Amino acid sequence: MSVSEVLPRAKETVAELLERGRKLRNGSYQERSQYALDLVEMHLQEENPVRIDECIKLYTPDAIWEAPARGVTYQGRESIKKNYLRIFNHTADFAFEPVDRYATPDRVFVDAWARFRITGDAFDNGPFPVGTKVNMRLLHSFFIEDGMISRENGYEIWLRG
Repeated sequence: MSVSEVLPRAKETVAELLERGRKLRNGSYQERSQYALDLVEMHLQEENPVRIDECIKLYTPDAIWEAPARGVTYQGRESIKKNYLRIFNHTADFAFEPVDRYATPDRVFVDAWARFRITGDAFDNGPFPVGTKVNMRLLHSFFIEDGMISRENGYEIWLRG
């Protein structure tokens, strides 16, 4: 990929990305797969306390966010947003390190490390107490429907840091 191909996407807003997705509904397999990767990349960039409202726009209104190992499910944009804000407000020293990712037009998989310290009640059914440094291996499985995230499953392996 050339620099000129990367720079326009780097300047794209959430609204522009979603509009591009609408236009690509009949695009090639490769174009739709790249869009799915771009959608999840935007999600990961916007997944922070300052930009959370933009991040949430990338989900369908009835989206589901699930962490099966902890037995938790959040449905709808507002519920997902509250979960993210809870995590942001009760963790510190957060670092995210992508390992690998790949996509089809309707699925994106992101393998990554998340490292953080728990400072409060950050996670429903979390396995470690407040004060624990965590190295978490994550496999995120994103379901893409109509150019938006309709489901996000986070498969978590919790390790003490």
